[in-house]
Amino acid sequence: MDLLLLIVAVAGISLSGPLVAATAAPALAIAFWRNAMAVAGLTPLVLLRRRLRAEVAGMGRRNLLLTLAGGVALAAHFALWLPSLRMTSVASSVALVTTTPIWVQLLLRLRGRRPPAAVWAGSTVAFAGVLLLTGVDLTVSARALAGDALALAGGFMAAIYMLIGAEVRRTTGTTGYTFVCYGATSLVLLVACLAAGTPLTGWDTTTWLKLVALTLTAQILGHSVLNRVVRGLGPSVTSTAILLEAPGAAVIAALWLGQWPPLLTWGALTVILLGLVLVIRAERAPAAPVPPAPGAAPTGP
Repeated sequence: MDLLLLIVAVAGISLSGPLVAATAAPALAIAFWRNAMAVAGLTPLVLLRRRLRAEVAGMGRRNLLLTLAGGVALAAHFALWLPSLRMTSVASSVALVTTTPIWVQLLLRLRGRRPPAAVWAGSTVAFAGVLLLTGVDLTVSARALAGDALALAGGFMAAIYMLIGAEVRRTTGTTGYTFVCYGATSLVLLVACLAAGTPLTGWDTTTWLKLVALTLTAQILGHSVLNRVVRGLGPSVTSTAILLEAPGAAVIAALWLGQWPPLLTWGALTVILLGLVLVIRAERAPAAPVPPAPGAAPTGP
């Protein structure tokens, strides 16, 4: 079930880049509304269901602080990534923001975890694809390269968000965590919009419909479902599967927006996906048995 839900989530987030690029509203405003609309949709559920009210009220101080931190990280992710979609191609931006698993592995290593060698090999292959992609954009323009940098930074913040979510979801339900996290994200982005003087209204009906579609697909079916499956699949597999967003978004942008990236971009996407396969296989493989110490008594039947 978790793998099926993961497929739904990847399909949802694959629409995010093309929809943002096609929406005639400031990037910060788009980030705010996709989160605020999601909170508005979840509020009746939380208010009307006793279990969900108890879930939110019983989060505990530690989980509440972690969830608020996750909301800040998610806000930073959107604030960095969404502007990049206006500076470089959708294919490049999405491919670079989905380097989340590379950052996840580095952060897990800093926390003392020693991932299998195959995980590092897959991450290295994926990073080689990143270097190839940024090299292609360097020949396009300095603005495209700056967009690449923002997307990479957005991927780093997504890794922090993913790891925090995996920790909180050990003891907190998906809806309660999502409601509080998106609420914190909305508040941070609202403050950012007000501070930057970003307009939050004044657009035509088509723009608002695209914002609703973005919320339903990328936010509800995308991020929210990822919050559900990260508990069972773990942060490494979940964040690595997000790499599938890159080819999905690239195809949608090509067919819908007419953004046909250079041939080398598709080659870079292929390299990144190869890294994805290596990491997922390594993470899902059973751990090798640890041999007994010399002289130790045998165990088992």
